[in-house]
Parts: sequence; C-alpha cells; structure tokens
Amino acid sequence: MLYFIKLGGSLITNKLRPHSARYHVISRLATEIKKALQDKPDLQLIIGHGSGSFGHIPAKEFNTRGGVKTKSDWQGFIKVWNEARNLNQIILTYFFRQQIPVLSFPPSAAVCTDKMKVKSWDITPMRIAISKGIIPIVYGDVVFDNSLGGTILSTEEIFVYLTEIFHPQKILLTGIEEGVWEDFPDRHKLIGKITPRSFKSQKKIIQPSHAPDVTGGMMTKVQLMTSLVEKNPNLEIVIFSGAKPNMLYKALIGKPVGTSINNYLQ
Repeated sequence: MLYFIKLGGSLITNKLRPHSARYHVISRLATEIKKALQDKPDLQLIIGHGSGSFGHIPAKEFNTRGGVKTKSDWQGFIKVWNEARNLNQIILTYFFRQQIPVLSFPPSAAVCTDKMKVKSWDITPMRIAISKGIIPIVYGDVVFDNSLGGTILSTEEIFVYLTEIFHPQKILLTGIEEGVWEDFPDRHKLIGKITPRSFKSQKKIIQPSHAPDVTGGMMTKVQLMTSLVEKNPNLEIVIFSGAKPNMLYKALIGKPVGTSINNYLQ
C-alpha cells in the first residue's frame, strides 16, 4: 500500500514571514507519520513538501517559475534552490529524530523539463530506496528547462509524474485549510467531495490563496488533482488541514477528513 503525502508550505512555515519554519508543527507531523507506520506495517510512503516562506519569496521576486534567462535570473534560481534545500534539511532533521528512514531526492539534481513538463528523470534510485524500506522525500524545487532555461516544479507536479510510475492508492495533501471551501475566505461551507464531473461547476467558487504561492494556490492544486484522478480511476486524493493534531494520522489510517477528490461511483 503506497501513499503520497504532501506537507504544504502554508502548514510547515508561516508563508507571510521569510524563513519562518513551524518547528513544532513539523515535529508533530513526523510523530503522526511514525505512529501510522507502526500501526500499518504494510504502509509505504513518498513524502513531498512545499517551500512556503523559504522558496516562494525569492521565486516571486525573480519570477523563476516563468523562466530563467539573464545573469540576474540565474542568481535568483540559485537563491530559490538554496531556500528550498534549507527547508528540506529542517524536515529531514525532525524525521531523523523520530527514526523515520527518509532520504532526500531533490528534483534540481535529477529532473529536466520542457515547458514545465518533466522530460527526463531516472527514478531507479527511488525505486530501490522504496524496496529497501526507505522513504523518499521530494519537494518543490528549481529544475533546468529546455525551453525556459530554468523553472520551478511544484510538489503537486512532481506527484503527477510519479503517480504514473508508482500508482499510489492515495495522495494526501495537508495544509492549513480544512479542505476546499465553497465560500473562502468565510469558511462556512466545506466541499466534501470533488469529481471530474462536479469540478466543472465547482471551479467557479474555488478561490485562490491569500499567501504568496508562485505555483498557483488552491485552484491550480484542485485542477491538477482532478485531472489526475480522471486518468487514474482508483486513486483518491484528500485535501485537509494538518494544523489540528492527529488529522494526518487519521488520514493515513483511512478515516475521512477534509475534501476527497475521486472518480468513484460516476
């Protein structure tokens, strides 16, 4: 049983303050993952995380997502890479403290894209890691792009590519929102389920994020994930809040949380 987990940048950092990791949240999430692994011995994971107030701020300043051409652009590219790497190291530190066997697979070292689409990525080391009981960690990162020079590949885009290779049963996307709201930012009506069919009408009411997000925010996330379940009918994607204790654990052991995106019973 393979699940993908994304720890959202809004959850593990304060996206409105540069370099502001939420250490206590990261520590708790690691604890919840460790407990789920103990309670479900057959559970395998690939974990991803956003860049939050680390990578998104220089990415917005230099418009790295849109392409990298000039000397200044490439300086920005390196800044984004360094910020993403710094947050990744924090994540690894807290997982190591829980004795969770994780290994980082930075996209910048292995992925090449063309117009933001992955064109080459040797995932053999990742396959071997999983077979040995090691949990790969990926994250939103800069990559070299044939057409754009360089760009940023989001964690969701990474998951889309890896889904076609590893075929997970679930993708769990945990941030600070309880799910996808009908009435954001009022937050009174949560959308319990989204399907490719219902999304055609629901997308009119899904609102963007407040905090900086150079890779698109909630609407882009839902659109990308809806397309993914349309191509993979047995896949369920869950968007939920990890800000409340034990919500990630509940999602990992199969209890309903947040908004489910699936293609069931259509």
